[in-house]
Amino acid sequence: MAIIETEATLHVAHRDNHTHRDVNGGWLRPAVFGAMDGLVSNLALMTGVAGGSVSQQTIVITGLAGLAAGAFSMAAGEYTSVASQRELVEAELAVERRELRKHPKDEERELAELYEARGVEPELAREVARQLSRDPEQALEIHAREELGIDPGDLPSPTVAAVSSFGSFALGALLPVLPYLLGATVLWPALLLAMIGLFACGAVVAKVTARSWWFSGLRQLALGGAAAGVTYALGSLFGAAVG
Repeated sequence: MAIIETEATLHVAHRDNHTHRDVNGGWLRPAVFGAMDGLVSNLALMTGVAGGSVSQQTIVITGLAGLAAGAFSMAAGEYTSVASQRELVEAELAVERRELRKHPKDEERELAELYEARGVEPELAREVARQLSRDPEQALEIHAREELGIDPGDLPSPTVAAVSSFGSFALGALLPVLPYLLGATVLWPALLLAMIGLFACGAVVAKVTARSWWFSGLRQLALGGAAAGVTYALGSLFGAAVG
């Protein structure tokens, strides 16, 4: 009885500790990329304009315009990209479905050979392939995973990708504009808030990817700060040249 209880305890521990994060979801990549891109691009845009010694109103309008244009551009780009990828996958699935319908025995043999190549005994591989091929939809799913490396039931959604990109980009791009909207008249509050946002974004990404939060945060802070510094210098140079 003690052995059974021990095995049950180990099974529960394995189940509780052997969970994986979603690495295929359609929302994570566009959301993370959108927030980073919105923050860095709008911060760089605003510092570049500020370097040209323009008015506060011009900086605010530039920031809001960059937010709107970037958010719509990100959403449209993500939607088109994910939709095109999904259509390509669906076209390949249609080809595989047609082959399963026209040449079921050949496809069954192909599946058995795949298992044999992975070390399964030939007789067992043929039996597994035969049993799995009895259900056409199950056979399609298995062939898609084995040959194409995709899960037909877990394809990314273009709408989810677009909405995630739009919202995250807008949120990131809002940070450097926010101090001006709240009454700031100089650049440094926007820089400070943006730098905090950059570090926080990097730290949050580290929680998802299991990297060190401080390393990821500092890396993103350095990259965003470098972009802002370069554009400010260019804005100052061009502003002086035009002036």
